[in-house]
Amino acid sequence: MSRWSDRRLRRLAWAGWWLIALLGVFNLYVSSLGQADYSAAWGSSALGEYAFAVVVLTFPLVGLLVLVRQPRNRVGWLLHAVGFSWAVPGLLTAYAHYGLVVDPGSLPRSEEVAAVNEATWTWGILLMGVYLVLLFPDGRLPSPRWRYLAWFAAIAGGVLGPLGIVFSPGTLEEAPVRDLENPLATASLEPLAMVWATVGLPAVPLCILAAAWSLVARFRRSDGIERQQIKWLAAAGVGVALLFAITLAATLMSDLDAEGRTDGVPVVVRALQEASILSFLLLPLSIGVAILRYRLFDIDLVINRALVYGSLTATLAGIYLGSVLLLQQVLRPLTNESDLAVAGSTLAVAAIFGPARRRIQEAVDRRFYRRRYDAARALDSFAGRLRHQVDLDAVGAELLAACHETVQPTQVSVWLPETRRTS
Repeated sequence: MSRWSDRRLRRLAWAGWWLIALLGVFNLYVSSLGQADYSAAWGSSALGEYAFAVVVLTFPLVGLLVLVRQPRNRVGWLLHAVGFSWAVPGLLTAYAHYGLVVDPGSLPRSEEVAAVNEATWTWGILLMGVYLVLLFPDGRLPSPRWRYLAWFAAIAGGVLGPLGIVFSPGTLEEAPVRDLENPLATASLEPLAMVWATVGLPAVPLCILAAAWSLVARFRRSDGIERQQIKWLAAAGVGVALLFAITLAATLMSDLDAEGRTDGVPVVVRALQEASILSFLLLPLSIGVAILRYRLFDIDLVINRALVYGSLTATLAGIYLGSVLLLQQVLRPLTNESDLAVAGSTLAVAAIFGPARRRIQEAVDRRFYRRRYDAARALDSFAGRLRHQVDLDAVGAELLAACHETVQPTQVSVWLPETRRTS
Protein backbone atom coordinates (compact mmCIF):
# COMPACT_ATOMS: atom_id res chain seq x y z
CA MET A 1 0.00 0.00 0.00
CA SER A 2 3.04 2.27 0.37
CA ARG A 3 3.31 2.49 -3.44
CA TRP A 4 -0.21 3.84 -3.78
CA SER A 5 -0.80 7.54 -4.01
CA ASP A 6 -2.70 9.40 -1.32
CA ARG A 7 -5.53 10.07 -3.76
CA ARG A 8 -5.97 6.36 -4.50
CA LEU A 9 -5.90 5.52 -0.79
CA ARG A 10 -8.62 8.08 -0.11
CA ARG A 11 -10.76 6.55 -2.85
CA LEU A 12 -10.22 3.12 -1.34
CA ALA A 13 -11.27 4.44 2.08
CA TRP A 14 -14.46 5.89 0.62
CA ALA A 15 -15.21 2.64 -1.23
CA GLY A 16 -14.68 0.63 1.95
CA TRP A 17 -17.01 2.88 3.93
CA TRP A 18 -19.83 2.65 1.38
CA LEU A 19 -19.45 -1.13 1.15
CA ILE A 20 -19.67 -1.50 4.93
CA ALA A 21 -22.67 0.84 5.07
CA LEU A 22 -24.49 -1.07 2.32
CA LEU A 23 -23.81 -4.38 4.04
CA GLY A 24 -25.16 -2.99 7.32
CA VAL A 25 -28.34 -1.68 5.70
CA PHE A 26 -28.86 -4.96 3.84
CA ASN A 27 -28.43 -7.00 7.03
CA LEU A 28 -30.93 -4.83 8.91
CA TYR A 29 -33.42 -5.13 6.04
CA VAL A 30 -33.22 -8.93 5.96
CA SER A 31 -33.50 -9.11 9.75
CA SER A 32 -36.72 -7.07 9.62
CA LEU A 33 -38.44 -9.46 7.21
CA GLY A 34 -39.36 -12.04 9.83
CA GLN A 35 -39.64 -12.43 13.58
CA ALA A 36 -36.68 -14.39 14.86
CA ASP A 37 -36.90 -16.42 18.06
CA TYR A 38 -33.67 -15.42 19.75
CA SER A 39 -32.70 -16.26 23.27
CA ALA A 40 -32.26 -13.60 25.91
CA ALA A 41 -28.77 -12.74 24.68
CA TRP A 42 -27.51 -9.18 24.66
CA GLY A 43 -28.49 -7.29 21.56
CA SER A 44 -31.07 -9.84 20.44
CA SER A 45 -33.95 -7.35 20.58
CA ALA A 46 -34.80 -5.04 17.69
CA LEU A 47 -33.45 -2.03 19.58
CA GLY A 48 -30.27 -3.94 20.36
CA GLU A 49 -29.77 -4.78 16.67
CA TYR A 50 -30.09 -1.13 15.67
CA ALA A 51 -27.77 -0.04 18.49
CA PHE A 52 -25.22 -2.62 17.41
CA ALA A 53 -25.52 -1.44 13.78
CA VAL A 54 -24.82 2.15 14.85
CA VAL A 55 -21.73 1.03 16.76
CA VAL A 56 -20.47 -1.06 13.84
CA LEU A 57 -20.89 1.82 11.38
CA THR A 58 -19.23 4.35 13.69
CA PHE A 59 -15.86 2.57 13.62
CA PRO A 60 -15.37 2.79 9.82
CA LEU A 61 -16.94 6.27 9.75
CA VAL A 62 -14.30 7.55 12.18
CA GLY A 63 -11.72 5.63 10.16
CA LEU A 64 -12.91 7.43 7.04
CA LEU A 65 -12.57 10.83 8.73
CA VAL A 66 -9.02 9.93 9.72
CA LEU A 67 -8.05 8.51 6.33
CA VAL A 68 -9.40 11.50 4.41
CA ARG A 69 -6.87 13.65 6.28
CA GLN A 70 -4.16 11.03 6.87
CA PRO A 71 -4.55 8.34 4.17
CA ARG A 72 -1.53 6.35 5.42
CA ASN A 73 -2.64 6.20 9.04
CA ARG A 74 -2.69 2.54 10.12
CA VAL A 75 -5.17 3.12 12.91
CA GLY A 76 -7.63 4.54 10.36
CA TRP A 77 -7.37 1.40 8.24
CA LEU A 78 -7.73 -0.73 11.36
CA LEU A 79 -11.00 1.09 12.13
CA HIS A 80 -12.16 0.12 8.64
CA ALA A 81 -11.16 -3.48 9.38
CA VAL A 82 -13.30 -3.42 12.53
CA GLY A 83 -16.28 -2.43 10.40
CA PHE A 84 -15.65 -5.31 7.98
CA SER A 85 -15.12 -7.76 10.86
CA TRP A 86 -18.74 -7.17 11.93
CA ALA A 87 -20.39 -6.37 8.58
CA VAL A 88 -19.17 -9.43 6.65
CA PRO A 89 -20.31 -11.92 9.32
CA GLY A 90 -23.58 -10.01 9.20
CA LEU A 91 -24.08 -11.55 5.77
CA LEU A 92 -23.96 -14.97 7.42
CA THR A 93 -26.57 -13.77 9.90
CA ALA A 94 -28.81 -12.51 7.08
CA TYR A 95 -28.38 -15.78 5.16
CA ALA A 96 -29.28 -17.92 8.16
CA HIS A 97 -32.17 -15.61 9.07
CA TYR A 98 -33.68 -15.81 5.61
CA GLY A 99 -33.14 -19.57 5.27
CA LEU A 100 -34.50 -20.43 8.73
CA VAL A 101 -37.08 -17.73 9.49
CA VAL A 102 -38.26 -15.81 6.42
CA ASP A 103 -38.53 -18.73 4.00
CA PRO A 104 -37.48 -21.95 5.75
CA GLY A 105 -35.70 -24.38 3.45
CA SER A 106 -35.26 -21.89 0.59
CA LEU A 107 -31.49 -21.53 1.07
CA PRO A 108 -29.16 -24.55 1.26
CA ARG A 109 -27.25 -25.31 4.47
CA SER A 110 -28.74 -22.45 6.48
CA GLU A 111 -28.15 -24.33 9.72
CA GLU A 112 -24.46 -24.83 8.89
CA VAL A 113 -24.11 -21.13 8.11
CA ALA A 114 -25.68 -20.32 11.48
CA ALA A 115 -23.16 -22.62 13.15
CA VAL A 116 -20.22 -20.91 11.43
CA ASN A 117 -21.63 -17.50 12.34
CA GLU A 118 -21.63 -18.56 15.99
CA ALA A 119 -17.86 -18.00 16.18
CA THR A 120 -17.37 -14.82 14.13
CA TRP A 121 -17.62 -12.49 17.15
CA THR A 122 -14.03 -13.27 18.15
CA TRP A 123 -12.56 -11.42 15.16
CA GLY A 124 -14.30 -8.13 15.89
CA ILE A 125 -13.52 -8.35 19.60
CA LEU A 126 -9.83 -9.00 18.92
CA LEU A 127 -9.56 -6.10 16.49
CA MET A 128 -11.25 -3.69 18.91
CA GLY A 129 -9.79 -4.91 22.18
CA VAL A 130 -6.29 -6.01 21.16
CA TYR A 131 -4.99 -4.62 17.88
CA LEU A 132 -6.50 -1.14 18.13
CA VAL A 133 -5.00 -0.76 21.59
CA LEU A 134 -1.61 -2.22 20.59
CA LEU A 135 -1.21 0.08 17.57
CA PHE A 136 -2.73 3.24 19.04
CA PRO A 137 -1.91 6.10 18.46
CA ASP A 138 0.92 5.96 15.87
CA GLY A 139 0.14 2.63 14.17
CA ARG A 140 3.23 0.90 15.58
CA LEU A 141 3.69 -1.62 18.38
CA PRO A 142 5.01 -0.20 21.68
CA SER A 143 8.13 -2.36 21.21
CA PRO A 144 9.13 -5.39 19.09
CA ARG A 145 8.40 -7.83 21.90
CA TRP A 146 4.67 -7.07 21.66
CA ARG A 147 4.55 -8.83 18.30
CA TYR A 148 4.38 -12.13 20.21
CA LEU A 149 1.10 -11.00 21.75
CA ALA A 150 -0.21 -10.01 18.32
CA TRP A 151 0.61 -13.44 16.87
CA PHE A 152 -0.75 -15.30 19.90
CA ALA A 153 -4.04 -13.36 19.74
CA ALA A 154 -4.38 -14.11 16.03
CA ILE A 155 -3.67 -17.84 16.33
CA ALA A 156 -5.32 -18.66 19.66
CA GLY A 157 -8.20 -16.19 19.72
CA GLY A 158 -8.74 -15.75 15.99
CA VAL A 159 -8.30 -19.36 14.78
CA LEU A 160 -8.40 -21.95 17.57
CA GLY A 161 -11.23 -20.30 19.51
CA PRO A 162 -13.59 -20.05 16.50
CA LEU A 163 -12.79 -23.62 15.43
CA GLY A 164 -13.61 -24.85 18.93
CA ILE A 165 -16.96 -23.06 18.87
CA VAL A 166 -17.88 -24.24 15.36
CA PHE A 167 -17.28 -27.93 16.05
CA SER A 168 -18.48 -28.11 19.68
CA PRO A 169 -21.80 -29.87 20.31
CA GLY A 170 -24.69 -28.01 21.88
CA THR A 171 -27.35 -25.43 21.15
CA LEU A 172 -26.55 -22.45 18.92
CA GLU A 173 -27.20 -19.39 21.09
CA GLU A 174 -26.96 -16.84 18.25
CA ALA A 175 -29.15 -18.76 15.79
CA PRO A 176 -32.39 -17.04 14.66
CA VAL A 177 -34.41 -20.03 15.87
CA ARG A 178 -34.47 -21.37 19.39
CA ASP A 179 -32.98 -24.75 20.42
CA LEU A 180 -31.10 -25.33 17.17
CA GLU A 181 -28.44 -28.00 17.66
CA ASN A 182 -25.04 -27.50 16.06
CA PRO A 183 -25.12 -29.48 12.79
CA LEU A 184 -21.31 -29.34 12.39
CA ALA A 185 -20.55 -31.09 15.68
CA THR A 186 -19.26 -34.63 15.28
CA ALA A 187 -18.18 -37.19 17.85
CA SER A 188 -14.76 -37.61 16.25
CA LEU A 189 -13.94 -33.89 16.47
CA GLU A 190 -15.46 -33.28 19.91
CA PRO A 191 -12.26 -33.88 21.95
CA LEU A 192 -10.21 -31.73 19.58
CA ALA A 193 -12.85 -28.99 19.57
CA MET A 194 -12.81 -29.02 23.36
CA VAL A 195 -9.03 -28.46 23.35
CA TRP A 196 -9.31 -25.67 20.78
CA ALA A 197 -12.03 -23.91 22.76
CA THR A 198 -10.15 -24.37 26.06
CA VAL A 199 -7.04 -22.75 24.59
CA GLY A 200 -8.59 -20.15 22.30
CA LEU A 201 -11.54 -18.69 24.20
CA PRO A 202 -9.69 -17.76 27.42
CA ALA A 203 -7.00 -16.22 25.23
CA VAL A 204 -9.38 -13.47 24.09
CA PRO A 205 -9.87 -11.72 27.48
CA LEU A 206 -6.24 -12.43 28.45
CA CYS A 207 -4.98 -10.75 25.27
CA ILE A 208 -7.29 -7.78 25.90
CA LEU A 209 -5.82 -7.36 29.38
CA ALA A 210 -2.29 -7.64 28.00
CA ALA A 211 -3.08 -5.01 25.35
CA ALA A 212 -4.42 -2.72 28.08
CA TRP A 213 -1.14 -3.17 29.95
CA SER A 214 0.76 -2.22 26.78
CA LEU A 215 -1.19 1.04 26.76
CA VAL A 216 -0.13 1.65 30.37
CA ALA A 217 3.50 0.96 29.47
CA ARG A 218 3.28 3.29 26.48
CA PHE A 219 1.70 5.99 28.65
CA ARG A 220 4.53 5.84 31.21
CA ARG A 221 7.21 6.66 28.67
CA SER A 222 5.15 9.10 26.59
CA ASP A 223 4.83 12.85 26.88
CA GLY A 224 3.12 15.77 25.20
CA ILE A 225 0.58 14.98 22.49
CA GLU A 226 0.95 11.19 22.70
CA ARG A 227 0.22 11.21 26.44
CA GLN A 228 -2.97 13.20 25.86
CA GLN A 229 -4.02 10.84 23.06
CA ILE A 230 -3.62 7.82 25.34
CA LYS A 231 -5.68 9.58 28.02
CA TRP A 232 -8.60 9.87 25.60
CA LEU A 233 -8.63 6.18 24.74
CA ALA A 234 -8.05 5.14 28.37
CA ALA A 235 -10.94 7.29 29.61
CA ALA A 236 -13.27 5.79 27.00
CA GLY A 237 -12.11 2.25 27.80
CA VAL A 238 -12.69 2.70 31.52
CA GLY A 239 -16.19 4.05 30.90
CA VAL A 240 -17.09 1.11 28.66
CA ALA A 241 -15.62 -1.40 31.11
CA LEU A 242 -17.48 0.04 34.11
CA LEU A 243 -20.84 0.06 32.34
CA PHE A 244 -20.22 -3.46 31.02
CA ALA A 245 -19.37 -4.70 34.53
CA ILE A 246 -22.53 -3.13 35.98
CA THR A 247 -24.63 -4.63 33.19
CA LEU A 248 -23.03 -8.05 33.63
CA ALA A 249 -23.77 -8.01 37.38
CA ALA A 250 -27.38 -6.95 36.76
CA THR A 251 -27.81 -9.66 34.11
CA LEU A 252 -26.42 -12.37 36.38
CA MET A 253 -28.71 -11.28 39.20
CA SER A 254 -31.63 -11.32 36.76
CA ASP A 255 -30.72 -14.83 35.62
CA LEU A 256 -30.59 -16.04 39.21
CA ASP A 257 -34.07 -14.61 39.75
CA ALA A 258 -35.39 -16.01 36.46
CA GLU A 259 -37.16 -18.98 38.06
CA GLY A 260 -40.83 -18.30 38.27
CA ARG A 261 -40.70 -15.24 36.06
CA THR A 262 -42.43 -15.45 32.69
CA ASP A 263 -42.07 -11.88 31.42
CA GLY A 264 -38.51 -12.32 30.18
CA VAL A 265 -35.64 -9.97 30.99
CA PRO A 266 -36.60 -7.02 33.23
CA VAL A 267 -36.87 -3.64 31.53
CA VAL A 268 -34.08 -2.11 33.61
CA VAL A 269 -31.67 -4.91 32.76
CA ARG A 270 -32.60 -4.75 29.09
CA ALA A 271 -32.01 -0.98 29.09
CA LEU A 272 -28.59 -1.51 30.67
CA GLN A 273 -27.76 -4.09 28.01
CA GLU A 274 -28.67 -1.70 25.19
CA ALA A 275 -26.72 1.11 26.88
CA SER A 276 -23.67 -1.13 27.25
CA ILE A 277 -23.79 -1.83 23.50
CA LEU A 278 -24.04 1.87 22.68
CA SER A 279 -21.19 2.66 25.08
CA PHE A 280 -18.77 1.10 22.59
CA LEU A 281 -19.31 4.28 20.55
CA LEU A 282 -16.91 5.94 22.99
CA LEU A 283 -13.99 3.90 21.62
CA PRO A 284 -14.00 5.07 17.98
CA LEU A 285 -15.03 8.60 18.97
CA SER A 286 -12.16 8.90 21.44
CA ILE A 287 -9.73 7.52 18.85
CA GLY A 288 -10.95 10.02 16.25
CA VAL A 289 -10.63 12.95 18.66
CA ALA A 290 -7.16 11.79 19.73
CA ILE A 291 -5.80 11.34 16.21
CA LEU A 292 -7.40 14.44 14.72
CA ARG A 293 -6.42 16.36 17.89
CA TYR A 294 -9.68 18.25 18.19
CA ARG A 295 -9.83 19.92 21.63
CA LEU A 296 -7.32 17.31 22.72
CA PHE A 297 -6.23 18.85 25.99
CA ASP A 298 -9.80 19.03 27.32
CA ILE A 299 -9.46 15.37 28.31
CA ASP A 300 -8.05 16.36 31.71
CA LEU A 301 -11.19 18.39 32.37
CA VAL A 302 -13.40 15.51 31.16
CA ILE A 303 -11.67 13.01 33.45
CA ASN A 304 -11.82 15.43 36.38
CA ARG A 305 -15.54 16.05 35.97
CA ALA A 306 -16.24 12.34 35.45
CA LEU A 307 -14.45 11.45 38.67
CA VAL A 308 -16.13 14.22 40.65
CA TYR A 309 -19.70 13.80 39.46
CA GLY A 310 -19.49 10.01 39.29
CA SER A 311 -18.38 9.87 42.93
CA LEU A 312 -20.92 12.54 43.86
CA THR A 313 -23.77 10.63 42.23
CA ALA A 314 -22.82 7.37 43.95
CA THR A 315 -22.48 9.12 47.31
CA LEU A 316 -25.78 10.99 47.10
CA ALA A 317 -27.62 7.90 45.84
CA GLY A 318 -26.30 5.87 48.79
CA ILE A 319 -27.22 8.60 51.27
CA TYR A 320 -30.68 8.97 49.75
CA LEU A 321 -31.51 5.27 49.77
CA GLY A 322 -30.05 4.79 53.25
CA SER A 323 -31.95 7.75 54.70
CA VAL A 324 -35.22 6.65 53.10
CA LEU A 325 -34.91 3.18 54.60
CA LEU A 326 -33.84 4.57 57.97
CA LEU A 327 -36.63 7.17 58.16
CA GLN A 328 -39.20 4.60 57.11
CA GLN A 329 -38.16 2.42 60.02
CA VAL A 330 -38.20 5.36 62.44
CA LEU A 331 -41.54 6.76 61.22
CA ARG A 332 -43.30 3.41 60.85
CA PRO A 333 -44.96 3.62 64.32
CA LEU A 334 -46.35 7.06 63.42
CA THR A 335 -47.44 6.59 59.81
CA ASN A 336 -47.60 3.88 57.19
CA GLU A 337 -46.86 6.27 54.35
CA SER A 338 -43.36 6.76 52.99
CA ASP A 339 -43.93 10.27 51.59
CA LEU A 340 -42.48 11.93 54.67
CA ALA A 341 -39.35 9.80 54.53
CA VAL A 342 -38.89 10.49 50.83
CA ALA A 343 -39.41 14.24 51.31
CA GLY A 344 -36.96 14.36 54.22
CA SER A 345 -34.35 12.39 52.31
CA THR A 346 -34.73 14.65 49.27
CA LEU A 347 -34.24 17.78 51.38
CA ALA A 348 -31.20 16.23 53.07
CA VAL A 349 -29.58 15.33 49.75
CA ALA A 350 -30.30 18.82 48.36
CA ALA A 351 -28.71 20.39 51.45
CA ILE A 352 -25.49 18.41 51.27
CA PHE A 353 -25.08 18.60 47.46
CA GLY A 354 -22.89 21.73 47.47
CA PRO A 355 -20.62 20.80 50.39
CA ALA A 356 -20.28 17.22 49.15
CA ARG A 357 -19.30 18.39 45.65
CA ARG A 358 -16.63 20.71 47.05
CA ARG A 359 -15.22 18.01 49.33
CA ILE A 360 -15.13 15.44 46.53
CA GLN A 361 -13.55 17.96 44.14
CA GLU A 362 -10.82 18.67 46.66
CA ALA A 363 -10.25 14.95 47.23
CA VAL A 364 -10.01 14.25 43.48
CA ASP A 365 -7.62 17.16 42.93
CA ARG A 366 -5.52 16.13 45.90
CA ARG A 367 -5.30 12.49 44.77
CA PHE A 368 -5.16 12.71 40.95
CA TYR A 369 -4.20 16.33 40.21
CA ARG A 370 -1.74 17.00 43.02
CA ARG A 371 0.33 19.56 41.16
CA ARG A 372 -2.73 21.61 40.27
CA TYR A 373 -4.03 21.27 43.83
CA ASP A 374 -0.74 22.49 45.32
CA ALA A 375 -0.63 25.38 42.85
CA ALA A 376 -4.15 26.48 43.77
CA ARG A 377 -3.30 26.38 47.47
CA ALA A 378 -0.12 28.39 46.89
CA LEU A 379 -2.02 31.04 44.96
CA ASP A 380 -4.70 31.27 47.66
CA SER A 381 -1.99 31.68 50.29
CA PHE A 382 -0.23 34.37 48.25
CA ALA A 383 -3.49 36.26 47.71
CA GLY A 384 -4.18 36.18 51.46
CA ARG A 385 -0.74 37.61 52.29
CA LEU A 386 -0.94 40.21 49.53
CA ARG A 387 -3.94 41.89 51.15
CA HIS A 388 -1.85 42.75 54.21
CA GLN A 389 1.44 43.61 52.46
CA VAL A 390 2.44 47.20 51.65
CA ASP A 391 6.18 46.85 51.03
CA LEU A 392 6.86 46.62 47.27
CA ASP A 393 10.09 44.64 47.68
CA ALA A 394 8.34 42.12 49.92
CA VAL A 395 5.52 41.78 47.41
CA GLY A 396 8.05 41.11 44.63
CA ALA A 397 9.83 38.46 46.69
CA GLU A 398 6.58 36.69 47.54
CA LEU A 399 5.48 36.87 43.90
CA LEU A 400 8.71 35.20 42.81
CA ALA A 401 8.27 32.51 45.46
CA ALA A 402 4.66 31.86 44.33
CA CYS A 403 5.75 31.55 40.69
CA HIS A 404 8.48 29.07 41.60
CA GLU A 405 6.04 26.97 43.64
CA THR A 406 3.20 26.89 41.11
CA VAL A 407 4.69 27.11 37.59
CA GLN A 408 8.19 25.84 38.48
CA PRO A 409 10.01 27.81 35.74
CA THR A 410 13.77 27.71 35.17
CA GLN A 411 14.05 31.48 35.58
CA VAL A 412 11.80 34.20 36.95
CA SER A 413 12.26 37.98 36.87
CA VAL A 414 10.03 40.89 37.86
CA TRP A 415 10.01 44.05 35.78
CA LEU A 416 8.63 47.24 37.29
CA PRO A 417 8.29 50.32 35.08
CA GLU A 418 9.78 53.49 36.42
CA THR A 419 7.22 55.94 37.69
CA ARG A 420 7.31 59.41 36.18
CA ARG A 421 6.95 62.17 38.70
CA THR A 422 5.67 65.60 37.77
CA SER A 423 5.90 68.66 39.93
